[in-house]
Amino acid sequence: MDRFEGMSIVLAVAEAGSLSAAARRQNMPLATVSRKVSELEAHLRTKLFNRSTRALVPTDAGRSYIAAAKRILADVTEAERAASGEYTTPRGELSVSAPVALGRLHLQPVLTEFLAAFPEVDVQLSLLDQAVNLLEEHIDVALRIGPHADSSLIAVRVGDISRVMCASPAYLKSRGTPKSPDDLSTHDCITFPPIQQPDTWRFERDRTEYVVPVRSRLVVSNLESAHDAACTGLGITVVFSYQVADSIRSGELVPLLQNFQPAPLPISLMYSPNRFMPVKLRAFLDFAAPRLKARLELPKGVVPRQRSSRGDRNQQNL
Repeated sequence: MDRFEGMSIVLAVAEAGSLSAAARRQNMPLATVSRKVSELEAHLRTKLFNRSTRALVPTDAGRSYIAAAKRILADVTEAERAASGEYTTPRGELSVSAPVALGRLHLQPVLTEFLAAFPEVDVQLSLLDQAVNLLEEHIDVALRIGPHADSSLIAVRVGDISRVMCASPAYLKSRGTPKSPDDLSTHDCITFPPIQQPDTWRFERDRTEYVVPVRSRLVVSNLESAHDAACTGLGITVVFSYQVADSIRSGELVPLLQNFQPAPLPISLMYSPNRFMPVKLRAFLDFAAPRLKARLELPKGVVPRQRSSRGDRNQQNL
């Protein structure tokens, strides 16, 4: 029997939790996966999984074997990469993950430049508004927002994300500029519900929370629409700094009440430590980090507040 294939299948079963899920992951018939596991158990003369109607649970022997198989397969992969020259010349496929809006606005332009600079590297970009397990999903590097929940990963910080209240100069000229959250009662608002609620907006200053009633003339399902509506002069909105940086620099939008916004959160490139870092990953980190820092730099007029541990704990890492 092919021991490496058997190890790969057993590892897939352990990670997926069932034969059927492992079969889908390995792109194999279910019967083949079941037979391969049985053959390996017969070869080892021990049971690797306790089977039930709902899931497969590794036995004590199974857990030890799975841990060893993971190390062996990782070493084989690294040896093949080294032999193929992946550690001397940037080449091969690089898998990258990022939140949807942040990835589309800032990471994709950097990736376009990267692909032009490194013609032997291909990129598989996954844009999802949820954190993914880099090892399980075979992700080389992820762009994430928030504190580093997984201490096993290495983080390269490339910027901060702040909440920004803003409006167009034309709107402020006709309706006046709010000096405090209470002033919003006389203004038209544009609301994206995941950040603020249509009838009340929340603010924070010196650890004191302010809840003020507002009138939302427009409620939108995405931040791009909120940004665009504010640019047309429809009202005041709250969005993220990376989405309005260019509009604020150009003067199309004006930041408001920044002292009442929550503390900023870090944006980082995250990757798994590896004694053999592929040259394609090192090339990407060296290329992307300074360019992302430049793109994510807080625009003039947006003053970052001191980060608080309480604020960090309330934010989801993406």
